[in-house]
Amino acid sequence: MMVLNTRAVFFLASLCCSLVVFAQEQMTMAEYQLAIDYTYGSLMNKKVFNLSTAVHEFEDHSGIWFVDYSKKGKVYKTVSFKNGTVKPLFDQEKLAAALSEKLEKHVEANEFSISKIDKTKDGYRFDFDDTSYTWDTKTGVLDDADEKEERERRWGNQEESTSPDGKWVAFVKEHNLFIKNTETDTEFPLTTDGEKGYDYASSIGWFDIIEGEGTERPKHFNVQWSPDSKYLVTQVVDTRNAEKMYLLDHSIDSLYKPKLLSYYRGSPGDATMVTYKPVFFDVPAKKRLNIDLPTKIHVNGIWLRWLEQEPHKMITSYRSRGYKDQYIKTVDLDAERVETLYEESVSTSIDNFEYREVEGWKDLVMLSERSGWKQLYLLNKESGAVKPLTDGEFVVNDIVYIDEKKKEIYYNASGVEADANPYHQKLYRISLNGKTTVLTPENANHDIQFLEGSDYFVDVISAVDQSSKTVLRSKKNGEITAKLTEVDFEAVAREGWEAPEVFTLTGKDGKTPIYGAFWKPINFDSSKSYPVIDATYTGPHTQRFPRSFSQAFSNQAMANLGFIVVAIDGLGTAGRSKAFRDVSYMNMGDNLRDHVNAIEFLGKKYDWVDAERVGIFGHSAGGFDAGHAVLAFPDFYKVAVASSGDHDFRMEKAWWPEMYMGYPVDERYEEVSNITMAPHLKGKLLLVHGGIDDNVNPSATFKFAEALIKADKEFDMLIIPSQRHGYTGKHNAYFQKKRWNYFIKNLLNKETLWDYNID
Repeated sequence: MMVLNTRAVFFLASLCCSLVVFAQEQMTMAEYQLAIDYTYGSLMNKKVFNLSTAVHEFEDHSGIWFVDYSKKGKVYKTVSFKNGTVKPLFDQEKLAAALSEKLEKHVEANEFSISKIDKTKDGYRFDFDDTSYTWDTKTGVLDDADEKEERERRWGNQEESTSPDGKWVAFVKEHNLFIKNTETDTEFPLTTDGEKGYDYASSIGWFDIIEGEGTERPKHFNVQWSPDSKYLVTQVVDTRNAEKMYLLDHSIDSLYKPKLLSYYRGSPGDATMVTYKPVFFDVPAKKRLNIDLPTKIHVNGIWLRWLEQEPHKMITSYRSRGYKDQYIKTVDLDAERVETLYEESVSTSIDNFEYREVEGWKDLVMLSERSGWKQLYLLNKESGAVKPLTDGEFVVNDIVYIDEKKKEIYYNASGVEADANPYHQKLYRISLNGKTTVLTPENANHDIQFLEGSDYFVDVISAVDQSSKTVLRSKKNGEITAKLTEVDFEAVAREGWEAPEVFTLTGKDGKTPIYGAFWKPINFDSSKSYPVIDATYTGPHTQRFPRSFSQAFSNQAMANLGFIVVAIDGLGTAGRSKAFRDVSYMNMGDNLRDHVNAIEFLGKKYDWVDAERVGIFGHSAGGFDAGHAVLAFPDFYKVAVASSGDHDFRMEKAWWPEMYMGYPVDERYEEVSNITMAPHLKGKLLLVHGGIDDNVNPSATFKFAEALIKADKEFDMLIIPSQRHGYTGKHNAYFQKKRWNYFIKNLLNKETLWDYNID
């Protein structure tokens, strides 16, 4: 008989315990399934119905149609503006039978999807499976639609332009602008100095891709005629000294060498980028006018449009590089004179500025943050006098519609009521004398679809913790005239789902309230302790707080894996006052400090929040955040997944870093760069990027990786060769699995599985 000594017995006992612990730390397929069940594809109109309702107005403005979803399927419904009654749009059983007979395959009545529905004399016209049909509801006859009626819209791709009076045709030949007399076919050059890279009547598309070496860029032709055809206005585009960004496409199955792709896109501080210069011509005199407007870089352009009722005058708007100065000027082509109508200057940067001209009005309608809050103004076109239309410590989000005849402006605004959530918006109407009417009084967020051809608008009433109701309302007084759809989430409620919880705390300035929301696992147990994942995006041009119920499930799948997921808008982000956003000006490296404070706040408030185990993920500017988190706050954030991140603002597209980090480029760019800070990495970091991302070039991710290697820091990396800035289809599902498993392994400390499918 073999006798084991005490040490051997102890070793075997320890080994057995370790194997038991290992088994306990293995993720189960059931745990993954709990997350999969709450992905968008698993929920939408399968377990949660009418989370979002698309409403379509008929071309004759007689009413609307929409789809009402339920567990029984989909029902196409309509509302006539005459009586406001909601009823079925047509007999779906009959249409399904007609489609089945026509296509010789079974079409289920409560499942088929048709689009582009409009009325005809005897029924409807619609698209089904990429084919257009007409259906006579009286006879039941289903026919192919007359394809001659289909109209193709082309934008910025025409090669010539005919003057309004039909006497002239403008076109480009050998980089110069020509005109041709339509009666005599005689051609005249308006310019002679055009050359390769110095192109008249051209432009640069934001996503114009140049394939291969020595290949021409995509052509664009663009001119503006004065209403009486006397003047022709365009621009000259100079690419001669412009540098390009490059990509290598390794994903083409038939190629065994990567395809070279390039595109024009200036980075912050670049002097070598595409420029635009406006040019003006007197067509009958065949001469160029002596009108000098500034040459602008293509990422910070100049806009020109004809003034209403002033056939020989234009209005132009542009900002200085660095966005500290905003100009609106008038251009008198007869006098060859430029005059300043409006000028606004700040010490930080100007964002959220716009103006609109309204036919017959003596004033322009303007949106500006000149008071510190985004408000509506009237700008007199003759005197330049500015009159506030709205005034207060709230934000006018956007102009929804301008009724030129009634002289009224409809707009969305947030934070008008002092006790309301500052991110919840309502629809208002204001007259030119300042009389204001709130058209959506309910204490919630209101997402508006304005039906311009009728007396009604669509309102989705909700909050992240208040389910959506989609209604039709009167433009006159906001009265609800029809209830269209209501969210049905009974199935997930039975499973224990609860809406995200909203929380507030004081920001890092010690005085300003900031807002956030958090998602708990559906099988939440208050006796357990859950690690936290920060779903981040602190770009100053947007906001992250989920203001509507349509976002209530956005982070639920990840939470169901065993996390508390938070979304926070700290100081430095959009949607509040200019001072609120300006906190991040030249200081975007500190945007996550409010996130750290908020998670620590939750950790102190709730025993089940483990603020010692914190992860973070983000995409694009959020990818910078995620990478930055484990560098700037390495003792707080332990795990990060940074996808498509702009890890060094000097390598980004110029416009938003120059707006929010300042111009010219200085040492601050260096200080906040993830590449510069690579030696600070302590935790786990997964870098992800699409190989042909022409929005945020993958070069910064590669450079970040190189810096981490030089600093001898362990990290992980995934390049998805065929993907651009957004990941799609199977590639997105693969990425989601990698992200889930990265947090499971490194934050939950569990072993992962791979053989599961995310729809």
